[in-house]
Amino acid sequence: MPQAISPEFSSSVKLKYVKLGYQYLVNHILTFLLIPIMVGVLIEVLRLGPDEILKLWNSLHFDLVKILCSSLLIIFAATIYFMSKPLSIYLVDYACYKPPVTYRVPFATGLEHAKIIFRSNPKCVDFVMRILERSGLGEETCLPPATHYIPPRPTMKAAREEAQEIIFSAMDSLLYKTGLEAKDIDILIVNCSIFSPTPSLSAMVINNYKLRSNIKSFNLSGMGCSAGLISIDLARDLLQVHPNSNAVVISTEIITPNCYQGKERAMLVPNCLFRMGGAAILLTNRRWERRRAKYRLLHVVRTHKGVDDKAYRCVMEEEDPEGNVGVKLSKDLMAIAGEALKSNITTIAPLVLPASDQLLFFIILIGRKILNLNWKPYIPDFKQAFEHFCIHAGGRAVIDELQKKLQLSAEHVEASRMTLHRFGNTSSSSLWYELSYIEAKGRMKKGDRIWQIAFGSGFKCNSAVWKCNRNIKPPTDGPGPWLDCIHRYPVQIPKVVLL
Repeated sequence: MPQAISPEFSSSVKLKYVKLGYQYLVNHILTFLLIPIMVGVLIEVLRLGPDEILKLWNSLHFDLVKILCSSLLIIFAATIYFMSKPLSIYLVDYACYKPPVTYRVPFATGLEHAKIIFRSNPKCVDFVMRILERSGLGEETCLPPATHYIPPRPTMKAAREEAQEIIFSAMDSLLYKTGLEAKDIDILIVNCSIFSPTPSLSAMVINNYKLRSNIKSFNLSGMGCSAGLISIDLARDLLQVHPNSNAVVISTEIITPNCYQGKERAMLVPNCLFRMGGAAILLTNRRWERRRAKYRLLHVVRTHKGVDDKAYRCVMEEEDPEGNVGVKLSKDLMAIAGEALKSNITTIAPLVLPASDQLLFFIILIGRKILNLNWKPYIPDFKQAFEHFCIHAGGRAVIDELQKKLQLSAEHVEASRMTLHRFGNTSSSSLWYELSYIEAKGRMKKGDRIWQIAFGSGFKCNSAVWKCNRNIKPPTDGPGPWLDCIHRYPVQIPKVVLL
């Protein structure tokens, strides 16, 4: 005998359809208003008859001077509109660095190194083991050669060699995929947070590829894992004032000089999570590149919480009591990231949400901020605004927190989790490994919208919104970080890996 439907299930289904009805009504309110007006006009026209319509037409007097003046005014207004309209920015293609298998650091290797280095401090070994067990990383993440030594050898020479390997490899792949020649690069932006040598990394790229002497080059440092989107924002601004130009953005983090060799737990966490990675991205404002470009940039929203002391200090490079330099992560990091995300959402929501969610968001915002009503904050349904989400793979806790706050499904955060598992936290370049994962799975279709979200020291939360220009087929050859392993993903990642 079939079971009776529970009242809770019935009410939830009714609420779902009420919500869908509300969204449809608000999103199509103009259509619902225009249809009766158009029907009314049509009925009146039909009632007039042919003779009355002809009489009405003959009664109209056209003045040639007025027609010419009106036409010129319309042409002038249209010209001003199109000249003041921002140039469209296209992402032609991008390339991600893939480390060789010889750089692989499985858990057994990491623990063996920790036991040798901290043989007089077993508590540090236990701490490293607990972090690795719960990190969400897999057995194939990679570290540069200098960190494979016992003890590590973080020399300037080793750091430069790592930077050259990552940046030149990603750049070579980008030039191969796009057919771009070095002389056609007008703008170069390189971001790397901690390693900032002299000459700069951007100068290193210019020297290796013999770029033009009038190239506009920039080197961003100290801006954390969100620096990649800051570079995209800078490239967008430059392309708005330099028409017919190409911009190359290179995002990476050099691990060699960041290898902390002390015993402070808050400074050992980055050693466990950060891994090698880098990406090179080609942006352009050339209209004829639209057909082959993969994406069009819609929005970049940046939020900075540096005015707050806790936010400013929650990710900071400093010395421990023994003089060892490392990056210290505060216990308040997740709470601060949550506040930064709220501020970012408040700005980006009106730009991307459908009218129904914008109306609810605005009403509740007014009630909470102006009328001081004790209403719960409204979390917009961003699943209606985006088909894909690229959340910075900073760690399992970051992905879990954003999935919860944005009410996302497991599939929405799959690219972030699998990127963390396969490549680890590659800092500012992680967003491009995630986008590459979605493409490798064959999920990217024309018209799809993508939301990239990244967090960085300072403290910053930055977002970029892209729209897919064309159907993107999964790559079958050539350079690609997922080419030889995408068939194995997604994988089940346990909460704790027993080591």
